[in-house]
Amino acid sequence: MKKNSVINLTFLSAIVFLFGFKFEIYAQESQEINTKSDFLNRLQFGGGLGLGVGNGYADIMVAPSAIYNFNNYVSAGLGVQYNYVKQRDLYKANMYGGSVIALFNPLEELQISTELEQLRVNRTFNDSFGNNSQDFWNTALFVGAGYRNENVTFGVRYNILHKDRDNIYAEAFMPFVRVFF
Repeated sequence: MKKNSVINLTFLSAIVFLFGFKFEIYAQESQEINTKSDFLNRLQFGGGLGLGVGNGYADIMVAPSAIYNFNNYVSAGLGVQYNYVKQRDLYKANMYGGSVIALFNPLEELQISTELEQLRVNRTFNDSFGNNSQDFWNTALFVGAGYRNENVTFGVRYNILHKDRDNIYAEAFMPFVRVFF
């Protein structure tokens, strides 16, 4: 074999190797960038804000949440909540905790939900017999259904674990409005 043929074969092999190696690096970088943007495109933020005031009464609630849309039918997410309620000379409560939610949209307008909520409740009752303080965890498991129009859902949910005693919710059925952006 001639010396020029060996150099040409080595040069040709080096060019094929470099172009092949360069192509692999480019493909990996492109895939990583698409994965990150796809994740952010599927993430939605929302939650609830509440304010109720009256003569000697205040109810303030903040509950941000986020969901991840796995596809057009299934989403899941997390939320946190803080609620302060006070009725002058009668009742005061601080409630805080979190929740895990799963959403299923079998039709574009129908949303079925399951939500597990865990709240720490610190409340004090003032009555003619003195003060009575309670400090406990309240667990709620909600199953709900609602009408969905783009990012807003109106519906009703039912607390499967509702107990009339030692519960922060007066009724097992609760209406809801969910908004995610």
